[in-house]
Amino acid sequence: MSGSYVIWHNPKCSTSRFVLDALRDAGIEPLVRNYLKEPPTQEELRKALAATGLGARQLLRQKNTPYHDLGLDDLELTEGDLIAAMAEHPELIERPVVLGPKRSALCRPKETVFEII
Repeated sequence: MSGSYVIWHNPKCSTSRFVLDALRDAGIEPLVRNYLKEPPTQEELRKALAATGLGARQLLRQKNTPYHDLGLDDLELTEGDLIAAMAEHPELIERPVVLGPKRSALCRPKETVFEII
């Protein structure tokens, strides 16, 4: 199944490590993308949002990010504005995101991974 799954991973995040381990324990060797070092493009973000069924605001991480400094709490901002901010500042992307062949999800809570494997 290698290559069928992609995880947007932050190795410093315990939730992200848990999800990666759960995938591997299930016999899945995902493509591991450190999204902080290899940020997704706006187009990749749009595709991930479509695949997960989330809106951009649902994928925004507020904790330990420039969320407030950038004024992203402004409800007048469009999906495009939020996607552009995440592409420019990948630390704003909540993690981990798992993109699978049949289902994709933001794995928060971490146990969500079991619904897609």
